[in-house]
Amino acid sequence: MSLNLSKENHQIDPKIFSTLNERQFDGVNKINGPTLVLAGAGSGKTRVLTYRIANLISQGVQPYKILALTFTNKAAREMTERIASLVGEQSAKSVWAGTFHSIFARILRYEATEIGYTSDFSIYDADDQLSAIKKIMNQEGISPQSFSPYQVRSRISNAKSNMLNPTQFAEEADNTFDKQVGLIYLGYEKYLRQSNAMDFDDILINMIRLLKSSREILDKYQTKFKYILVDEYQDTNRAQYIAIRELSKAHSNICVVGDDAQSIYRWRGAEIKNILDFHKDYPNANVVKLEQNYRSTQIILDAADSVIKNNKNQLKKKLWTENPKGDLVVITAGDDERHEADQIAQKIKELTFQDFSNKDICILYRTNAQSLALESALKKERISYVVVGGISFFKRKEIKDVISYLRLLINPNDNESFDRIINEPPRGLGKTSLQHLYGYANQTGTSFLSSSGEADLVDQLQSRAQKSFKQFHHLIEKYRNKFEQEVNKSGILLEFIEATELPEMFKEIGTDESLDRWNNIQQLISDIGLFFRENEGVTLNDYLQQVALITDLDEAEMDNEQITMMTLHSAKGLEFPCVFVAGMEQGLFPLERTESVLEEKEEERRLFYVGITRAKEKLFLSYAKRRSRFGETKFTTPSLFLHEIKSKLVDWKAKKVERKTVNESVRSAFSSQPTSNRPQRNEFDQTIEYSYSQIDETLTDYKVGDKVSHVKFGKGTITGLKGIADKRQAVIRFEDFGKKALMLKYAKLDRLN
Repeated sequence: MSLNLSKENHQIDPKIFSTLNERQFDGVNKINGPTLVLAGAGSGKTRVLTYRIANLISQGVQPYKILALTFTNKAAREMTERIASLVGEQSAKSVWAGTFHSIFARILRYEATEIGYTSDFSIYDADDQLSAIKKIMNQEGISPQSFSPYQVRSRISNAKSNMLNPTQFAEEADNTFDKQVGLIYLGYEKYLRQSNAMDFDDILINMIRLLKSSREILDKYQTKFKYILVDEYQDTNRAQYIAIRELSKAHSNICVVGDDAQSIYRWRGAEIKNILDFHKDYPNANVVKLEQNYRSTQIILDAADSVIKNNKNQLKKKLWTENPKGDLVVITAGDDERHEADQIAQKIKELTFQDFSNKDICILYRTNAQSLALESALKKERISYVVVGGISFFKRKEIKDVISYLRLLINPNDNESFDRIINEPPRGLGKTSLQHLYGYANQTGTSFLSSSGEADLVDQLQSRAQKSFKQFHHLIEKYRNKFEQEVNKSGILLEFIEATELPEMFKEIGTDESLDRWNNIQQLISDIGLFFRENEGVTLNDYLQQVALITDLDEAEMDNEQITMMTLHSAKGLEFPCVFVAGMEQGLFPLERTESVLEEKEEERRLFYVGITRAKEKLFLSYAKRRSRFGETKFTTPSLFLHEIKSKLVDWKAKKVERKTVNESVRSAFSSQPTSNRPQRNEFDQTIEYSYSQIDETLTDYKVGDKVSHVKFGKGTITGLKGIADKRQAVIRFEDFGKKALMLKYAKLDRLN
C-alpha cells in the first residue's frame, strides 16, 4: 500500500499508513468524490476518519478547508488529538472539527446579520426554553394545568426537527392540543426574535436558512469547505442532512462514516434513511465496508449478526475477527427481577475471583427503572458500582419528589420536603407567594405545612395562592389521617402517590423522558409494596431510612474499581471485557409499544445489537420470569431477540419449569415425537419450556413435529407450541424462511402428514 504524500506540504511517514487494513486503506486513500464508509462495530472508524484527514492535508489540502462534523465534543477532541499526532498540532487546530451545533453556531456568529440576528445572540437551553414557553402560555391565558409546558416544549422541538415553522405547524394542526401549541409556537418564535436568541433546534434550522439566503453565501461556504467528513452519519436528522447536502452540492467531496445497525436515536429525530439512501443521493459514491472487528470474539460477533440480519431495512455486512472464537453467550433466567439481579451479582463475584476486575464489567438495561433491583443486589454484596449516563435510582428527581411526599406524610414539620414538592406538580405558586408563606411560618413558629393550612390568614397572598396552599395542606392531612387509621399501609401509600398527581403529570406529557420518569415512580410503588409484604411489622419510616442508606454511598469504600451500570443508549461507543444485558423480556426489550411498528421494532433490535457488540470476551443475557411493573407483578415471556441468536452460540442456563397438572395424553403426544423433532433449548419460551399446564388440553390438532404448509412461507415443521384457545401459538421452522412464531387462529396452516 502507498499513499501519494506531498513532500512540499507535510512529511508523513508512509509506514504510518501501513498500519491500516485493506478496507481501512480504501476509506482513506480515495479523497475526491462521495464516499460512504460503512463501519461495523469495533472496526476502526475513528482511525479511518483521522487518517483520511491526515491524508488530505498531506496531499496539499489546506486544513481550514476541511470540515469534520461529530455528535459529541468528546469525539471532536479525540479526532483533533489523533490528527495532531499525524500532521502536527497547528494543522490539526486549523481543521474545522466539532459538533454540528458548535460549528454551525460559529458560522452563524459570523453571518448573524444575514438572517436578522446580531452576532452576540443567546443560545437557550432546555430550561430557558421551558421558562419562555411558560411566559407565552401565561400571556395567551393558556393554563399549565390544561396543557403541560413540558409537552408543549417537546411538540415544538419535534416540529422544528421536521422543518415545520409556526405557520406550517398551525395549518397541519388537527386537534385541540396542536392548535394551542401552534399559538404558543408562534408567540415563542417572536419571543426568541425579540430576545436575539436561538434554541438548539434553531441552530440547525438557521444554518439552512443562511445557506439558502443568497447564492453568494452558499458559494462562500461551498468554496470554504472543500472536503466534508461526517461521523455517526446514521444519527443525523432531517435538518442536519439538508445542511450537509447544501454544503457539499458543488463538489460532492463528502465522506460519511457510520453504521446503520447502530442507528438507535429515532426518538431524537435521527433518520436511518439518510445512510440507507446515501447511494441515491450520490449515485457514484465509493462504498467501503469495514467488517474486520478488533474488539470482540467471533462468537459474540456471530450472535450480533444472527440478530441484526432479521431487520429488513439495513445495509448488509458480516463482521469477522482474528480474535479467538471465545465463550458461548450465556442466557439465564431469574424467578423475578430481584433474583435476576442477585444472579448477576453472584456471577460478577465469580468473575472478579478470576482474572477480571470490577472496571472490566458493565451491566446494561433498557430502562432506568431496572437499576433499582440491580443496585440493591450490588449493594447487598458490597460491590462498588457507578451509574453512567444517568443517576442512581433514588437520586432521580421524580423519585426524590415522591420520597419527599412520603416524608411529609409522616413528618409534617419537614420544611425541606415541603419546599421541594409544593410546586411538584405545578400549583402556580411563585417565589413571592412562597416568601410570604415562609415569612408567616417564621413569625408564628409553625411549620410550612401547618402554615399552608392557614394561608387565608396571610394577607399578602392573593386568593388564588391561598386556595392552592390550602388544597395542598388538605391533601397531606387527608392521607396522614388515612395512613394512621388503615391497616393496609402499602395500599394507602399507593393511593396517596397517585393523589399527588405526579404520576399522571408525567404520563400526560407523553415524551420518552417523561414516560421513563412515570415508569420509575411505578417501580418505586412496587418496591414499597414488596417491602411491606416481605417485612412483617415494618413502618414507612423503616423504608425511608433504608432508602437513605442506599442513597448515601460510603465514599471511603468507593474507588476506581467499580462496576459500570448504564442504559443501552448510553453504552454506544464503549466496550468492556464482560457485559451483562438484563431484562431481556418481551414488552421490556423490545418495549411493548414498539412491537407493532416495524421501524420501532427494528430500532429496538439495533439497540440490542449495540448491547451485544459492547462485549469483548464474555456476554451474559438474562430475564426475569416475573417482573413488577406499573404497580403489579406479571409473568413474562423471554424476548424474541433471544430466540434470534443461533442455538449453537448459546449456553442457555434457564431452569426448566416443573411440570405439574400434566395432561397425560398431551405428555404422550409430546414424548412420542422423535428426538430430532423436539424443540431445541431456546426454540421458544424458556420461561415455560413447554409447560403442559399452559397448553390447552382440548387443542391437540397440532403437535410438535407436524409437517405443515403456509400460503406465504411454504413448507415447515412445528418445533414448539404454547398458549391456549385463541392465544395458541406455534413455532415453525420453514425450509426457506427460517423460524417463525404464528398464531394458529390466523395462520391457516395445511397439515402435510
